[in-house]
Amino acid sequence: MSDAAPAEPKGSSDLTTRFATAVVLIAVACAAIYIGGWLFRLLAAGVAGVMLYEWATLHKVGRIWWIAGIVLMIAALLVLSWRYFPPGTIDYVEGIGEAVDARSLQPVWVAFAVIAGLGLLLGAVSRRLAMTTGFLYVGIPTFALIVIEWARYDIVFWLMLVTWATDICAYFAGRRIGGPKLAPRVSPNKTWAGLGGGVLGAAIVGALAAWAFDLELPFLFIGAAMAVIAQAGDLYESWVKRRAGAKDSSHLIPGHGGVLDRLDGLLPVALATLLVMIAIVGLA
Repeated sequence: MSDAAPAEPKGSSDLTTRFATAVVLIAVACAAIYIGGWLFRLLAAGVAGVMLYEWATLHKVGRIWWIAGIVLMIAALLVLSWRYFPPGTIDYVEGIGEAVDARSLQPVWVAFAVIAGLGLLLGAVSRRLAMTTGFLYVGIPTFALIVIEWARYDIVFWLMLVTWATDICAYFAGRRIGGPKLAPRVSPNKTWAGLGGGVLGAAIVGALAAWAFDLELPFLFIGAAMAVIAQAGDLYESWVKRRAGAKDSSHLIPGHGGVLDRLDGLLPVALATLLVMIAIVGLA
């Protein structure tokens, strides 16, 4: 009789790989958020560059153009954030309105306009509309995330926790309950039960995180809405992959596919969270 251990079931092996990879990625993300400053910005800009690469390869854009896009993306994010939101100018504050007001966030719109202009220029020069849409799809939410970290880093933790809760609870609720499909032509594995589980999980985790971080009142109640936004982002990326005939955006992350596959829900949530912050300071 062989002494070799029985082979681990494939499903269990995949889940173990996914879990181990997720732990490492979460640890890196949390460390970067806590340290903040240029470390966070460099990581965010680098990840944005990888996402743009994945977007470009999904749309079969030539190498020269996705390389140019990555360089332009990273430069735009770092230069614009340094110009309008220099790191270290705001430390941890008790409330958004006490150190960050509508005037200090006003340059956000200028930066968004510059990013949009660069995306249009890249698309025109490359003659690929996909480079414009990808540049905006990745660049604007990433810049929003940088601004949020500049204003109050614990809100970045909040939106990360809400997004993670959405993914995890939707995954397990969908597997345990099953039932009618949410969007069978776009993402056959997603169910209405999964969406409900994700919304419930995000609502609970969002409220607890907002209480723990002593965030403004809206953050206690908007976790569920953010879960819907995250799921919409997930479905959109699934639609893009289906049109491209791809299962994953890439194979860069063991057990998870590509970076876009992991952050497709975070991108719209980051932008929505910044808009909530702007609304809060506008009413303060």
